[in-house]
Amino acid sequence: MIIVPGQPGKDLCDPQLGTTRRDILRVGGSGLMGVSLGTLFQLQAATARANDATGAKTAPGWGKAKSIIMVYLQGGPSHLDLWDPKDGVPDNVRSQFNRIPTKVPGMDLTEILPKLAQVTDKLTLVRSMSYTPNGLFNHTAAIYQMMTGYTTDKVSPSGQLEPPSPKDFPNFGSQIVRLRPQTVPMLPFVMLPRPLQESNVVGKGGTAGFLGKAFDPYTLFPDGDDMDMTKLDRIKIEDLQLRPEVFALRLQRRAKLRDALSAGMKAVDEATAEYKLDEYYDRALSLVVSGRARDAFNIGAEDEATRDLYGRTTFGQSCLLARRVIEAGAKVVEVIWPKVANSDNHSWDHHTGLTERMKNQSGPMLDQGLSGLLTDLDRRGMLDETLVVAVGEFGRSPRKGVSTSGNGNSADGRDHWPYCYTAVLAGAGIRRGHVHGSSDKTGSAPLTDPVHPGELLATIYHAFGIDPATMVLNHLNQPRELVKAEAVTRLFA
Repeated sequence: MIIVPGQPGKDLCDPQLGTTRRDILRVGGSGLMGVSLGTLFQLQAATARANDATGAKTAPGWGKAKSIIMVYLQGGPSHLDLWDPKDGVPDNVRSQFNRIPTKVPGMDLTEILPKLAQVTDKLTLVRSMSYTPNGLFNHTAAIYQMMTGYTTDKVSPSGQLEPPSPKDFPNFGSQIVRLRPQTVPMLPFVMLPRPLQESNVVGKGGTAGFLGKAFDPYTLFPDGDDMDMTKLDRIKIEDLQLRPEVFALRLQRRAKLRDALSAGMKAVDEATAEYKLDEYYDRALSLVVSGRARDAFNIGAEDEATRDLYGRTTFGQSCLLARRVIEAGAKVVEVIWPKVANSDNHSWDHHTGLTERMKNQSGPMLDQGLSGLLTDLDRRGMLDETLVVAVGEFGRSPRKGVSTSGNGNSADGRDHWPYCYTAVLAGAGIRRGHVHGSSDKTGSAPLTDPVHPGELLATIYHAFGIDPATMVLNHLNQPRELVKAEAVTRLFA
């Protein structure tokens, strides 16, 4: 057993633990490099567990979340036309949508979100999301930062279009399910109804990267048109079903036979121990036998009133499916906006025709789906332990018709704008009916309390009782923090 000095009870040989840069410094470079770097990749949450044991983590919100639903608005929605309305500004800045009061005084939204206006007492608006681009003006690079906390390699001044790589930093969901393993036979991490995507680059920032495929999300991407909500009723779950002629008891008997045969194969077991093959087999067997995932994905089992609450759209029904999957025991669900960046129709990438498209397409879908999710989680008592985050990779330019990323924009279009935008958080101890931070008079920059995307990820880890400084080895066996940022604990009550 290797105990880190100054950390009572922390066993660096425990495969369920991880470590932090501070731990490395305490042990000393030579000792750790010579003794335990080879096992560092197996360590999973040392700081979090040690701090739990010593009572050191007393900050608000620590460990409140048991699950998270990330509603990812890929494409970059306009904060000025949704969450952060401005008055007394020039015509080329002013939204065409009127300001409306909400359930909480001072949390006004635009008329595009009448249903969300009735549930602002359940959420926090962070109106001061911000970062300096440095190559993150385009979608793929900005999505990667939001999902991993890191900047991609080979990023150019205008962004990059690199496909996913085993060298990538892991999606935050992969980190969470690695550090907080499942206790019930359920898929730990699910992504739906389509992948993260800009143009022909699919899935960047949406994989486990150098953690390995064992921590990749289960991707639930039904075939069919993005806007066809009935595609979710046709989810193929054959991989999660028992064939009629195969009973659970028979599968379990086969597992016992496997165990008996394995008992005489010590050498093979030792050779493959680092891959945890038995563990993965047992998890898969338990998942199939239990039927949890199969039942959770059966969205047709929901009553009609609940389905109507979320809206009969791909996005709304995806939010409903997310609730069902979390209720069945998953830890992380990412609902990706069903239209890719750099597309028209219901996309948030409003370089042209913003008023018409937001009023008749993206706005109503978001309003009903997200408000339905918050309402349903709250009335079921699930919001206490389920963190909900709704955010895009950036906002839109305060001035209409200008180019900030090299794209062409009409007089009724806004370009990419990472300097200031809004995120929505709810549940798991997040303050209710609260606005964190503010933007300046044109929504161009934070006026108070700026929040970087890395700080948002750090806050998510904090909510799960995971120290953001927890270390993991990358593909070069170099220790890296989960994210180089501190949690914004003032977001919690």
